Parts: sequence; structure tokens; C-alpha cells
Amino acid sequence: MGDSESFVGKNWNGLKDFWSDRLSFFDNYTRFTKRDAPLPSWSSSDVDEFIASDPVHGPTLKTAREAVTFGVTGAALGAVSTAAFAWKYSRSPHGAALSFLGGGVFGWTFGQEIANHTMQLYKLDTMAAQVKFMEWWERKSQGRS
Repeated sequence: MGDSESFVGKNWNGLKDFWSDRLSFFDNYTRFTKRDAPLPSWSSSDVDEFIASDPVHGPTLKTAREAVTFGVTGAALGAVSTAAFAWKYSRSPHGAALSFLGGGVFGWTFGQEIANHTMQLYKLDTMAAQVKFMEWWERKSQGRS
């Protein structure tokens, strides 16, 4: 029985290590999400100020923000077209609603992929730019209060 417990323990630790390596990007945001007092909200003008002030990460953050319009457009097109198709052929409200939700998710995904290739986001480290913005906002908001 002791051997089976150590076998389970080894496998669990191996599995935990495997997934913690794959999901290590969550550690970048932990210090911002698990705070005693949350960061205050920021506005578009705050983001624009950061973009203008940081010559390295500013353009990357600006490009990432512009890429969101591709996702929103894809979500709208996907949601409306799949819901209309489902409604035309089934006349089922719940089917049209589910098609609307599914089409929105798939449309957002395709829109983000189009933005990824069109704006060459794969060449940029957008996560580092977001973390730098959060650090900048943390410093700025602490200086303000």
C-alpha cells in the first residue's frame, strides 16, 4: 500500500509540475489580481498616456488594443450569421440563441486569428506590454493617493 501511495504522489506532483509550467503566464498577473486593495480603474486616456511614455512597450500595447476590433467584428458577424441561419432553418428560439452564442465565440476566435496574422502579433510580446502597463499604473495610482 505504501508503494501505491508514493506512485500516486509522484504522478500527482509530475502532473502538477507539468501544468504549472504550461500555465506559468498566470504568475505574471498574480501580484495585480491578489492584492489587498484593488487597483483603481483606468481610462483610455491613461492607456494613451502610457503608450506615449513607453517607447518599447507602448507600440505593442497600442497594436494589441487595435487588434480587439478584429475580434469584436468577428464576434458580431459570427453571432448574427449563425443565429440567422439557425432561425431560418429551424425556427427554434433556443437553437437560435445557442447559435448566437456559439457563433460569437467562434467569430471572436477567427477575428483574433486574422488580427494575429494581419498585425503580426505573433512577433510581439503583448503579455509583457500588459504587465508593464499594470506596473506603470500601479506606480502612478500609488503616487496619486
